[in-house]
Amino acid sequence: MERIRKIEFWIVTGIYLLFVFALFFPSLYHGTFAMRVGYWRAFDRNGMEYDPFVHYMLPRLTVATFGYVTFLLINHWIVPVFLEKKQFWAGVPLAIATFVLFFLMTMVATSYYYGFMLGYRDVSDFHGYCATRALGATMLGAILYGFYYAVKYIYFRFLHDKLVEKKVWKKLPAETPVLVGVWVCVMILLEPIFNMSNAEWYLIFWSGPTFIPANILLQLYVYPKFMSDRRKWPLTMRLLLVIMGTAFVAAFFFGLGERRSHMIISAFFLYCLGVMLGVIPLAWWLFKMRLSRKDEVLSLEKALGRSSANLDFLRSQINPHFLFNALNTLYGTALQENAPRTSEGVQRLGDMMRFMLHENHLEKIELSKEIAYLQNYVSLQRLRTQASEDIKIEVNVEEDDCDHTIAPMLLIPFVENAFKHGISLRKRSWIVVSLSCDRTHIYFDAYNSVHPKPENDPEKASLGIGLNNVKRRLALLYPRKHELSIRQTATEFFVHLTIDTTR
Repeated sequence: MERIRKIEFWIVTGIYLLFVFALFFPSLYHGTFAMRVGYWRAFDRNGMEYDPFVHYMLPRLTVATFGYVTFLLINHWIVPVFLEKKQFWAGVPLAIATFVLFFLMTMVATSYYYGFMLGYRDVSDFHGYCATRALGATMLGAILYGFYYAVKYIYFRFLHDKLVEKKVWKKLPAETPVLVGVWVCVMILLEPIFNMSNAEWYLIFWSGPTFIPANILLQLYVYPKFMSDRRKWPLTMRLLLVIMGTAFVAAFFFGLGERRSHMIISAFFLYCLGVMLGVIPLAWWLFKMRLSRKDEVLSLEKALGRSSANLDFLRSQINPHFLFNALNTLYGTALQENAPRTSEGVQRLGDMMRFMLHENHLEKIELSKEIAYLQNYVSLQRLRTQASEDIKIEVNVEEDDCDHTIAPMLLIPFVENAFKHGISLRKRSWIVVSLSCDRTHIYFDAYNSVHPKPENDPEKASLGIGLNNVKRRLALLYPRKHELSIRQTATEFFVHLTIDTTR
C-alpha cells in the first residue's frame, strides 16, 4: 500500500500543478484580456469593479490548493495512521477538522467568486448562499473520497491477487495509461477556456471515458478476429457495435448535463464521427505496432534457441578433446608399469566418463560434482607427472559455502589448459589451482608456468581448445554476472574467474 500511496501522491500533485498552470497560462500568454472570465459581466451589470485575480484566479486557486492539501492529509496521514488502525478517537476528529477547514476556505473563496450577488442580495442571504455552495462542495468531496477508498479497498482485498495471477492487466494495451493521462491533461487545460458549465466542455469531457474503452475493445476483440479469419462482415458488425455503442453511451452522459434534444442528437453524430476518424485508425496503428513487437520477441526467442544449440555444440567440442588426452596418458602409464597406477587411472577415467554421460548435458549441476570431476582430472594427470620431482601440482579447495549450482564442464578447461601449456618433463614446472566460495559467488584461480614451444609447433600461440570455448559459454550462460581475468608473461599464466550465482 505504501507504493500505491506514493503513486497517488505523484498523480494528485501532477494534476494540481497542471491545474495551476492552466489557470495562470492564459493571462501570462495573452495578457489581461484573457483574465476576463467567470462572472465579470455580472460585476459590470451591478456597477461593481471586477478584479480578475481577486474574483476569479485566487478563489479557484484557493479551492484547488485546499482540496489538494485535504486529500493528502486524509489519504496519506489520517486514514493510514489512525482510521486503518482503528484509532477512531483521534482519526475521526482530525478528519472532521480537515473537512471543516476545506469548507471554511471554500466558503471564503466562493464569496469572492460570486461577489457580484451583493449588488441585489443582503449580506446574510449572500453568506448563506456561499455557505450552501461550500457545504455542497465539501460533502461532494467527502463522498467522492469515500467512494474512491471503498473501490480501492475492495479491489486490493478481493480482486488484486486474482487479476495479477491471471495477468489480466497485462492483456490491456500498454498505451492505455498514456491515453488516460493525456485525456486528464487536456481536460484540465481546457476547463479555464470552456468552463465546466459549457456544452463544449461536456462534449470533450465524455470523449475520454468512451473513446479509451473503444480503443481497448478494438485492439482486444475486433482486430484479432479480423486477423484470424479476414472476413469482412464480422469485422463490419463489430465495428458498428463499437461505434454505435460508444456514441450512445457518450451522448447519454452528455445529455445529463445538456437536456436539449437537438444538442444530444448532434453529440451522438459527433461521437460517431470521432470514433470513425480518430479511434479506429489510431487503434489499428497501435494494434499493428503490438503485432510487430510480438514478431520481434519471436525472433529473439528463435535466436536464443540457436544460441542454445551452439552452446550444446561447444560442450560437445570439449569432451572428445579431453578423452584423447586421457587415453594418451593411460597409454604412457601402461608402458611404464602394468600395475596400481594403471588401475587407478582407469577407475578415475570411469568416474569422469560417468560424469560426462549423466551430468554434462544438464543445464546446472551441484558445484561439488564439478569439484569432484576436477579433482579426478588432476589425479589422473598426477599419474603422468609424479615421477618428476621438478613438477609441483597443488589444488586448494575450500568447500565452505560452496553449495551453489554451476554449468557443467565450466572450470575444467582452465585446468586442462594449465596442464597442456604449463608442464614440461624436462624443466621445472608448477600448477596451482584454487577454488573458494561465499554465499553469492564462486572464486576460481589457475596459476601455472609457461614453457616456450618450438617455432614449428602449431599450437605455439594457442590458449588451448577449451579456453576459447569456455569464454563463449560464460558469455552465454552468465552475461554481466561473471568476471574473467587472464594475464600472461613469458614464463607464467594466470586465470581468475568470479561467478555471481544470484538469480
